[in-house]
Amino acid sequence: MTDDFAYEPHEEELLSRVAWYYYHDGMTQSDIGSRLNLSRIKVSRMLERGRRMGLIHIHINSSYGGCFTLENELQELYGLKEVRVIPAEGEADSTVRLAEASSQYLMNKLQKSDLLAVGWGATVMGALQRLAQTLSHRDVSLVSLTGGVAAYIEGVSSGRTSKHVHLIPAPLLVSNESLAESLKTERHIVDVMSMAKTANYALVGIGSVANQATLVTSGYATQSQFEAFRRQGAVGDIIAYFYDEEGQVLDLPFHQTLVGLDLDALRHIPQVVAAASGEDKVDAIRAAAKGKHFNVLITDEPTAQAIIKGEKK
Repeated sequence: MTDDFAYEPHEEELLSRVAWYYYHDGMTQSDIGSRLNLSRIKVSRMLERGRRMGLIHIHINSSYGGCFTLENELQELYGLKEVRVIPAEGEADSTVRLAEASSQYLMNKLQKSDLLAVGWGATVMGALQRLAQTLSHRDVSLVSLTGGVAAYIEGVSSGRTSKHVHLIPAPLLVSNESLAESLKTERHIVDVMSMAKTANYALVGIGSVANQATLVTSGYATQSQFEAFRRQGAVGDIIAYFYDEEGQVLDLPFHQTLVGLDLDALRHIPQVVAAASGEDKVDAIRAAAKGKHFNVLITDEPTAQAIIKGEKK
């Protein structure tokens, strides 16, 4: 049997010549075959063999090169379906760049008449604004994963987003558990929540348990509540459900006052896309990945590096 990683000196010359013509001179495999009296298939096999032997090294001179490696590492580490890592861009606003990356990802995935379920937050709303024309042209419907209509207005206010927008007609958070349970039995709320469970895709953000978190700045939770959540092991939240460092949802009275889908229901949506980045969200993203709360991750290069570094400690 021929050793694919061994070659004679005369073979090295021919392989080098084929590689030079192909990669340096930009010749097609057919043109190379004609010049060297080889079949196109032979040329193709020689190029492949040259790569496997290490004679040919391909260097991609792009800021995305390191990102592709990080994507593969994260995908294998957590068993994710897909990962998109965007390059670091100095002082550029990571929320804006993540919103753009999320919208581009969904533009390539959403098909005509699909249903997209959405959480809330700056990244998600920014992605929806950029998706407006795509959603409209493809007749994609939007459905909210939580109550809190005002939180979604920024993302769906453009009439071009979709002719079908379905928001849970209730607050995100109510004053007590009995009221939350009562609202969840109302027909219109039941209908929208049932619809959300049938979505093809979901787009969500990941929150940290920091005092500047959106839940705090939006007035849904207080800093003292967040301190209590941290003391009980919370490292992050998705659609306002908090979980520990292993991704296990905590037993918090706060959860009983939420109106919307929970993380178990979210997990049953085929493609759950989480978009998040930042030093303060590294632990939250890692824990959510361990808990299998999403299967597609969109993040940036520094965050991806920090997540992987933390796993190697």
